[in-house]
Amino acid sequence: MKLTKGFEQAACIIVLLATQDPGIPLSSQEINKRLKCSPSYLRKIIRKLVVSKLVNSVSGNNGGFTLAANAEDINLLQVVEALEGPIETFTDTELISEVFNEFPFITDQGTAILKNAFAQADKLWRDSLRNKTVYQLLMEAVGEEKLALYDWNQPEEKRELLIRKVMNSIHGND
Repeated sequence: MKLTKGFEQAACIIVLLATQDPGIPLSSQEINKRLKCSPSYLRKIIRKLVVSKLVNSVSGNNGGFTLAANAEDINLLQVVEALEGPIETFTDTELISEVFNEFPFITDQGTAILKNAFAQADKLWRDSLRNKTVYQLLMEAVGEEKLALYDWNQPEEKRELLIRKVMNSIHGND
């Protein structure tokens, strides 16, 4: 199964929200600016994340989006299925039966065997994705023990000052 570009964009949104100060919603304008996609396409992706209860929508002047759960409680399977739907890599289109129509018993048995093989593979993949949380991946990526939070809505200069302050506090250079 090949994941769509939408999944990668959703993963970026989840990471932005996981590193966003939870008390400050991330604006759709900031997400759009970073993802460089059309606002209507971004709305479709975020809607899928909201419907899947991974993201909360906050209305109002200072509205935007927040994670609906802690990054420790969101796994890759949830993000994949929010965008792509349930994982099912083999869909029987009955082509095997059509191609080998003179052998119905064998084609039925062969199709069942093929479906089972892919169902087992799908289960392994689902289990693997279920066992990796957003938080685990972030910790692997940044190599820190604690996740730094930002206000991505702020201009880059202000964010740089905040990042330096956080890094200094992590490394004991207050």
